[in-house]
Amino acid sequence: MFSSLLEAAKSSPFHGPLTPARCDAPAQGMAASAAPVGDSCEFGSTKYFALCGLGGILSCGITHTAVVPLDLVKCRLQVDADKYKNVVNGFRVSVREEGFRGLAKGWAPTFIGYSLQGLCKFGLYEVFKVQYNNMLDEETAYTYRTFVYLAASASAEFFADIALSPLEAAKVRIQTMPGFANTLREAWPKMVQNEGVGTFYKGLVPLWGRQIPYTMMKFACFEKTVELLYKHVVPKPRAECSKGEQLVVTFAAGYIAGVFCAIVSHPADTVVSKLNQDKTATVGSIVGKLGFAGVWKGLGPRIIMIGTLTALQWFIYDAVKVWLRMPRPPPAEMPESMRKRLEAEGKL
Repeated sequence: MFSSLLEAAKSSPFHGPLTPARCDAPAQGMAASAAPVGDSCEFGSTKYFALCGLGGILSCGITHTAVVPLDLVKCRLQVDADKYKNVVNGFRVSVREEGFRGLAKGWAPTFIGYSLQGLCKFGLYEVFKVQYNNMLDEETAYTYRTFVYLAASASAEFFADIALSPLEAAKVRIQTMPGFANTLREAWPKMVQNEGVGTFYKGLVPLWGRQIPYTMMKFACFEKTVELLYKHVVPKPRAECSKGEQLVVTFAAGYIAGVFCAIVSHPADTVVSKLNQDKTATVGSIVGKLGFAGVWKGLGPRIIMIGTLTALQWFIYDAVKVWLRMPRPPPAEMPESMRKRLEAEGKL
């Protein structure tokens, strides 16, 4: 499956996803053109997608691990609101009971799980975006570019969550069940012995429910925000911006996208935390018990966490592309043929 996607990506006649075709681009079905001078790889090549995956590993693994203390308190707020009243109280209670070292509980499954998720999330997003774009003519691709972003990100996250689910289950057990385990090495065999391998995927469906909408918002909102920032906010064209200035735009767009991501995915995040804490619970029983207000518990710290995470992830991901001298196509631009047609029709 993936080899066919890669081959299809290589045949794309576009300079970048959802951007106008170059006048000297090869016909669809032919090999991709050589990498421009200065680039370390050609756009749409196997190496390009592999490096995108590496960028995803670094962006997701590092950022999620960095906010483990906040994530720990957020999970505890979601599963035991009576004990952990708010973020400040949650930190105070956690430190009092386990010390400052206890705030790092769950760092290993977080780092491994989200590194694997980042590999699939960013790497496959680039694959699917090129593939879906390649199925359309350039005007249709531009007109419906948001739908391409949504479809590509949803497809990528489907596979990313399969990689993440076992580690997420172990992380929540470590963070929310006192005395169960303090490390991944303790938690993993205990979960297999007591509940079987299936327990690692018990929360997969609600994880899809949390992560797929989150990722669709994360990528589509980011792509559109970058486009709008360069069009209406940045005082000069992207081509005239330095790499540092472009990374500032990336960070700003990432934070805006992160706020919306947190809101969209928070109820499912609460359900996932409760499912992984209580092995007898079901989605229906949890929603019924918590009610509408309960599933939104912990939204404040999650907005802070996800907003910061998303901004840093996009910053790191784009910085890796700069560091590795990878092709970085500009935001989507209206095809020249479409522009001339609309001008002739008086619509521009």
